Amino acid sequence: MACTCPYHVHRNTFCKHMAAVENATDDGTLEAFPSEDNETEPEDCDCEGLGDFPCWPCVRMGRKELPN
Repeated sequence: MACTCPYHVHRNTFCKHMAAVENATDDGTLEAFPSEDNETEPEDCDCEGLGDFPCWPCVRMGRKELPN
């Protein structure tokens, strides 16, 4: 486990951020940055019935953007 906070970087010791992740998850890991796989259609996608307008699940996943 590693952290980029100054406390961990300069002291090379366990920091409060690492403790929070370890306590919040079963295996001490956390996916802080979501996958960039935006090609996968969400299960509740309803874009087909909306014409050129994207459904909310696709907008929320970053798969499609709302028109201006």
